Amino acid sequence: MTRVWKWNRPVTVREVLEDLQQERSIAYTTVMTVLDNLHQKGWVRREEEGRAYRYEAVSTRAAYAAALMNDAWAQSDNPAAALVAFFGMMSDEQRRALRDAIRIVQGPETGGAEDEKPQSGNRSGNTRNPESDGENAQSDGNPGSAPERAGR
Repeated sequence: MTRVWKWNRPVTVREVLEDLQQERSIAYTTVMTVLDNLHQKGWVRREEEGRAYRYEAVSTRAAYAAALMNDAWAQSDNPAAALVAFFGMMSDEQRRALRDAIRIVQGPETGGAEDEKPQSGNRSGNTRNPESDGENAQSDGNPGSAPERAGR
């Protein structure tokens, strides 16, 4: 999937193969099998072009990561404890990104004086534009299993 996301356009088995062969030796049939498996699982779509297929990711890398996190969280018998443990593993930068994401999901706040207070954990008043963070600000918003949420 990393190679398909990297190209950000429909790719052939040959293109992925040549890209991978810059780093290691790999067979055409191995790449073809992996792309076919990804297609069967719903992670890529394909269109016939001559005698070959062009494969394209059905979702962003961010949506894929979100689906994995949601699936892992859903497996927990104590979701709150799982979140606390997960947040405890985050770096300061990751926690800032989380706060930005929560602000995006919640939308603009209405009200007077509260809008002027810095958010807790952001006492400096510095803010980032989460929309400039590219994939980090994306969400597909689809419910369902991981492949479905990731754009199937």
